[in-house]
Amino acid sequence: MTSKIGSTVLGYPRIGPKRELKRALESYWASKSSADELREVARRLRTDTWKQLRDAGLDSVPGNTFSYYDQVLDTAVTFGAVPDRYRKLGLNTLDTYFAMARGVESTPPLEMTKWFDTNYHYLVPEIGPDTTFSIADRTPVESFREAADLGVTTRPVLVGPLTFLLLSKPAEGAPEGFEPLDKLDELVDVYAELLAELNKAGAEWVQLDEPAFAADRSAAELDALKSAYQKLGSLAKRPKLLVAGYFGDLGEALGVLGASPVEALSVDLVAGGSSVDRLTSTQGLKDKELVAGLVDGRNIWRTDLDKALATAATLLGSAREVSVGTSCSLLHVPYDVEAETAIDPQVKSWLAFAAQKVDEVVTLGKALAQGQDAVSKELAAARAAVADRAGAERTHNSAVRDRIGALKPQDARRSEYGTRKKAQEDALGLPKLPTTTIGSFPQTTDVRKARAALTNGSIDQATYKQRMRDEIERVIRLQEDLGLDVLVHGEPERNDMVQYFSEYMEGFVSTANGWVQSYGSRCVRPPILFGDVSRPKAITVDWATYAQGLTGKPVKGMLTGPVTILSWSFVRDDQPMADTAKQVAMAIRDEVHDLEAAGIGVVQVDEPALRELLPLRAVQHKEYLEWAVESFRLATAGIADATQIHTHLCYSEFGDVINAIVDLDADVTSIEAARSRMEVLDDLNEVGFGRGVGPGVYDIHSPRVPEAAEITDLLRAALAAVPAERLWVNPDCGLKTRGYAEVETALRNMITATKEVRPTLG
Repeated sequence: MTSKIGSTVLGYPRIGPKRELKRALESYWASKSSADELREVARRLRTDTWKQLRDAGLDSVPGNTFSYYDQVLDTAVTFGAVPDRYRKLGLNTLDTYFAMARGVESTPPLEMTKWFDTNYHYLVPEIGPDTTFSIADRTPVESFREAADLGVTTRPVLVGPLTFLLLSKPAEGAPEGFEPLDKLDELVDVYAELLAELNKAGAEWVQLDEPAFAADRSAAELDALKSAYQKLGSLAKRPKLLVAGYFGDLGEALGVLGASPVEALSVDLVAGGSSVDRLTSTQGLKDKELVAGLVDGRNIWRTDLDKALATAATLLGSAREVSVGTSCSLLHVPYDVEAETAIDPQVKSWLAFAAQKVDEVVTLGKALAQGQDAVSKELAAARAAVADRAGAERTHNSAVRDRIGALKPQDARRSEYGTRKKAQEDALGLPKLPTTTIGSFPQTTDVRKARAALTNGSIDQATYKQRMRDEIERVIRLQEDLGLDVLVHGEPERNDMVQYFSEYMEGFVSTANGWVQSYGSRCVRPPILFGDVSRPKAITVDWATYAQGLTGKPVKGMLTGPVTILSWSFVRDDQPMADTAKQVAMAIRDEVHDLEAAGIGVVQVDEPALRELLPLRAVQHKEYLEWAVESFRLATAGIADATQIHTHLCYSEFGDVINAIVDLDADVTSIEAARSRMEVLDDLNEVGFGRGVGPGVYDIHSPRVPEAAEITDLLRAALAAVPAERLWVNPDCGLKTRGYAEVETALRNMITATKEVRPTLG
């Protein structure tokens, strides 16, 4: 075994190159296959990944990176942090795990939120004073042995103890002032036990991920980091420890970890490039291995290998060994660009997915160890691709740039809210507690088949359009029957809320197989934004006006906002994000104006990723929020007072962007609130939010259907915080991933609850 880590990646995609895990999970959840069949799919995926990474030439292969749902949930289960309500269900181990992730009819799931500033979602552990940690699941050890039996020595990867506790929330009933970090000493003792078991099993290295320290941390949290790694690093019998910090600059934590007795640190030199100078002067690194995260684990552009090597060269001598790695896990990028056979060849030549990024790491590692002559061919190919992209005329559109350059501050402003509110009340005539949904309705098998048939040419555009119209009419009639007040067309024609729009805009390309895990079995195909953005023609107007023509009730036009389009795409890195945001905003603005001109009086511009893109360091918040808010306001300004603008935000901690939500100046904001039981409304009240708000009254990410009484309780809790004249009633999010049977029942219960509460309003 090598005494150093050498070239490596911090993690790898796990859903399967053809989404094998997604299909296996959904088959098991639908009781169409057994647990053994699910485990066999998982085993094959793990095996294929280990062998692929070994055969690619990595010096060290990460292990224990597979998950049936989420790595933070896995950590909670590993250390026994399973709330009693799930233990009491009496389910087997696997189904208890899925109950925590998805809920069951009697028990809601754990809260879900975004993994730092990515589009990946994790399950929030619940830790209380009575939580008893233990090695309750030995998957990390079993996974190491499984790989060893195949001839692959892996480096087990675990969420680090600090990050695990900092991402957790106090369990219900915990005393005031209790924080999960209060349990650190107990948890570290159990980590020590697991490290001893891994050492006994033959693991030479273990990776502990501590991305929480790429964000601002208090002195007490830094002291806790010091204490934990002093203790773990001082264990007599343990594997060598690689502590991985990613998603930004480790700041003061770099010095803390440098002074600890761990053997190696991995640092993100893509998102945290400013730390390069400090690395050369940080005390304690001289006796450690430094894994330089030079290959971007979150975006899909080929690495400038010459630039990366120059950075690596500046680090030589600052540590005992300098190795090359990815900036973070490759979980956030697709598997293999070679699976894309239809993408524009020139754009494809600029791309590197997970498999290609592994090759880049190997190339950089060889260049450091053997000299650049050993990889001259690879370096030349990378150099040519980088130069071709930099000089490509197709990435620049002078008309788009001239339009952005001519913008004035008033172009991002509407009339005062009070004026708009009166005009909208007169135009719409809605009751108190108006009911609506967030936009999408279930995508049925027939809808998906029709889309596939259009793609493969077995039906023509006219036939496809009629099938979508039939589905829209079904959705409109259902909503009328349910008694909803503001309707939606259901979005059957849309494959995804971002990809759909990107396919109609200049400056984007889409992939056929570029799937990335969002959470559990939910996968997305982020479009690739490579050039200046514009909208040549209307995208949604025909569908919206058709739906509006079927009913006398208002139908919302449904759009995705500029920040979310950026956040859920792979975005060009050759100009400031703020400039790209303005371009996307003006394309959406054109669509808003066309909807209004076509008679659509309510337009929803969704920004669920507003919080997601917020930088992890507070010093960078102001700049981001200014351009994020401006881009939304550009997209939604220049219209009549009577046109009502909605927006939607979901599954994030909103505290840091509460003021920005106010500044968006939407007439109505719908927001995730069911899992957190309306907690976000207190935050909104604290900053004087005075516009319409629709806190979600049921969680659509779980298959359970809430009873009307449960929704009634949530509505009354919302009314305690928001006056009835500003309160809307809606689900947490779109209904695309659910089935019609559960959706119809849940919405009927929502309407029943609303009708029960309305008479009490006076």
